[in-house]
Amino acid sequence: MLRQIIKDFVIQQFNVDPAVFDQPGLKVADLGLDSLGVVEMLFEVEDLYGFQVDDPARYSSMSFDEMVADMETTIRAANNGQIPAPASLQGKA
Repeated sequence: MLRQIIKDFVIQQFNVDPAVFDQPGLKVADLGLDSLGVVEMLFEVEDLYGFQVDDPARYSSMSFDEMVADMETTIRAANNGQIPAPASLQGKA
C-alpha cells in the first residue's frame, strides 16, 4: 500500500513514466527527482502517516524498495508495529 501511494504521488506530481517502476533495482535517484522533489515526496508520506524522517538525504542512495521498507519500519515503530490507514483515508468507508 505504501509503495503504491508513493508511486502514484511521484507519477502525478513529477510526471514520471509509470513504466520506470517496473525496473528491477530501481534507485530513488533513477526517478529524476532533485533534492527538493525527494523532500516533497517524503513530506507527502509524513503527512499521510504522521511521522518525521530524520535524515531524508539518505534515501537518494537507496533503491526505491529499500526506501519504502525503511519508511514502513519508521511508521511501524511509531505505531506499535502497525501501519495505520493514511490520514487522508481515515474515516472514509
